Amino acid sequence: MKDGHGRRAAIGLIAAGLLGLAAGVATVSGAMAGDLAKGRQDLPEIVLGDTNGNDFTVPVKDITMEGGKSYRLNVTSNGGKEYKFMAPEFFRNIWMNQIVINHLEIHPYGAPHHIEFDDAGTIALEFVPIRTGTFEWWIEGLKDKGMHGTLTVK
Repeated sequence: MKDGHGRRAAIGLIAAGLLGLAAGVATVSGAMAGDLAKGRQDLPEIVLGDTNGNDFTVPVKDITMEGGKSYRLNVTSNGGKEYKFMAPEFFRNIWMNQIVINHLEIHPYGAPHHIEFDDAGTIALEFVPIRTGTFEWWIEGLKDKGMHGTLTVK
């Protein structure tokens, strides 16, 4: 009886120790992870067209960022054309926090395939890149007019 009781006590102590260790690891890793959406940085704005009637100008085409950090990318149309901003590979490799249009927020369950402008305005994309690489963006049907660039995640 003494041996049975001793074994049960030892097993109980080991189990309690393992549970305590597991709880400690969970707490440390949770504290280290933090909220990736906090501390967001603004990226250079991508502006489609200008106010002087040049519908195909794009002053900033290539943007570089770091993986695991939170960013806001404003894409603005000056309204000269209907622009379909395509970046499907980039969108597949980010965690999208929200899309903001006129102070209205969209919280998607996944990233979009593209964003589209029928009129002038800005769409703000708030996200965290989760995979490194160089991803192409373009305006559908207007790539040959110079409306394309890259989004690079290091």
